[in-house]
Amino acid sequence: MKKVEIIRSRLNPLLVDDVDTDQIIPARFLKTIGRVGLGANLFADWRGARFDASSDARILLAGNNFGCGSSREHAVWALADFGFQAVIAPSFADIFQANALKNGLVPVAVEAAVHRHLVAARAQDAELTVRIDVRKSTLVLPDQEEVPFPLDPFARRCLTDGIDELDYLRQHEGQIAEWEARHARG
Repeated sequence: MKKVEIIRSRLNPLLVDDVDTDQIIPARFLKTIGRVGLGANLFADWRGARFDASSDARILLAGNNFGCGSSREHAVWALADFGFQAVIAPSFADIFQANALKNGLVPVAVEAAVHRHLVAARAQDAELTVRIDVRKSTLVLPDQEEVPFPLDPFARRCLTDGIDELDYLRQHEGQIAEWEARHARG
């Protein structure tokens, strides 16, 4: 996983509530267990109508309850393969949020008022840029106001160190072996 500390980008809006994982990457494209290539079919049924696939923005501005539905990890893989580094929404489905964090995609849950402000500002300025500071768990708005967002400390460490849970455990193999030796049944 790549280190994620600061994300600065324009916003690509997809202002639809209850976007489920089958809308993010339709099941007909799930013929792979690999993470590469899925971005080509991200929001395949919504391109042009609801989703601007030509945008090079790296932050998706989404609606409420983003990533609901099945526990399809492919949805996160497709978003990341397309080039998204973060999703800003008022809320996320729990399983989607966990999958996002485990795969280096930052889910930024913001209060409804902050979301409305971003939606209105983006409607006025397509070039609107925001910054996400993962270390501080803050979203920095264009006026430099810092808005905190919830981020589990362990997930933050994994993101900023560029490691997943298995990498974290591997960093502690010596300590684990020592503990096992001390507590071995004998």
